[in-house]
Parts: sequence; structure tokens; C-alpha cells
Amino acid sequence: MDILRALESIRTPFLDVLITWITRLGEEMILIVIFCFIFWCISKRKAYVIGIVFFFTAIIVQGMKITFRVDRPWVYDPTFPTVTGAEGTATSYAFPSGHTQAAAAYLMPLGMLLKNKVLKVIMFMLAILVAFSRMYLGVHFMSDVIVSLAIVFVATLLVIKLYYNAPDNTKNKILFPLLTIIVSVALLVLVLVLDRAGVTYASELRDSVLAAGSALGFAVGMYIEQMYIKFSVKSKNIGIHIIKNGTWVRCNNWESA
Repeated sequence: MDILRALESIRTPFLDVLITWITRLGEEMILIVIFCFIFWCISKRKAYVIGIVFFFTAIIVQGMKITFRVDRPWVYDPTFPTVTGAEGTATSYAFPSGHTQAAAAYLMPLGMLLKNKVLKVIMFMLAILVAFSRMYLGVHFMSDVIVSLAIVFVATLLVIKLYYNAPDNTKNKILFPLLTIIVSVALLVLVLVLDRAGVTYASELRDSVLAAGSALGFAVGMYIEQMYIKFSVKSKNIGIHIIKNGTWVRCNNWESA
């Protein structure tokens, strides 16, 4: 609590607004927009790296939340004030940080896949800023955000090595959708066990169910697309292709899929 109290002491109306906007980088809608843009216009393989990292780490984080069931700072210390409106962005338990995980799950893969060194640094700094914002707003302890960053960092390294840099064959096209389904089902089983045992409220399990359900949908969609649809980023119509890829980022930072 000492760190959170120190951050509370430097709060100002301007910083409150600024950091509230920064923390929104951890909202899933931003991830969806970035994923769809990369998938449609730049590289399916890079987009799948982001998707795999996001859903695997989301399942891990949500599973840890309902397993450890760590209270939020204002529950731990009722005298501790959060920034106005911040509690509305904090659902379920505190440990680890879901917002930090969601932001880092697309920022860290981008940082590792981009070739421009300046952009690499920016991506990682933004991930750290989101983590900081959760503490500044008073909704997470330092341990919550550090663990989330560590989980995403390790997951990104593994997915890039085992999926992105691996041969593009049928085995690898099946492996990650299958693993995603397995861990999603495992999380749903854990939710069911905890719910039946009555150790937590149904409202605290909601995010876990959403994460598992979304991951299942992603896994099935990834399998069907890779095995049957086989969408091509490059269009036979040069005009359509130029429109789809009308960005200098592809030329400068995303040379190969």
C-alpha cells in the first residue's frame, strides 16, 4: 500500500484525466481493431501471434484471479481512495491485472515483431504506462501489474518461437487452436468447480467465462480459416490490394509474413 499511497499523493486533475485515457489502451476494443487491421491488411501470421498471446494470457490471468482471489486495494484498505470512476474499470479480483494483460498482449508482440527500433521501444513503454496507470488509479497493487507483464512477455517469446518462426504446416495449424481449446475448457471447469463450491460470487466468475468463451471462438475460427478458408492478404486485384494495404507501416516494418 505504501507505493499506492505515494502515487495518491501526486494525483492532480490533469494527471487523473491523462492516465484515465492511458488505461483505456487495455480495453479489448482497441485490441480487436488492431488485430483485424493487421489480419486484413498486413499479415495473418502476425495477427495470429497477437491473438494467441492475448487469449492464452487472458485465460492464465483470469484463472489466477479466481484461484487466488486477491481483494482490490480499496477493499484491502477501506480508507484508500481511488481516482473517481476508476472502480468501474476494475472487475473481478485484483491479482493479476487484466487491463495490463490486455494491453501488453498486443503491445509486446508488436514490439517484438516491428523492425523499427524506435517503435519497438514505444510499444514496450506503452505497455509499462498502462501497468503504471492501474496503480495510479488505485485499482491494482504493483504485484498485480508486474506479474501480468511477466506472463505476457514470456508468452510472447514462446508464441513467436513456436508458432511464428515454426514451419507453416498442418501440424502447427492444428496445434495452437487445440491448445487454446484445452486451456479454455480447463478454465470453464475451474469456474464450475468454484461456483459449485460456493467459494466466490458468480459476478466474480463472469470475466473468466467471457475469456474462455472468446478464446474458444478464436480457436475454432483460427482452425477453420487456416485449414479451409485460407484467406490471402494479397488481392489479385491490384487496386483492392493497394487500398487494403495503404499504409507505409507495411513497407517499413512488416516486410515478411
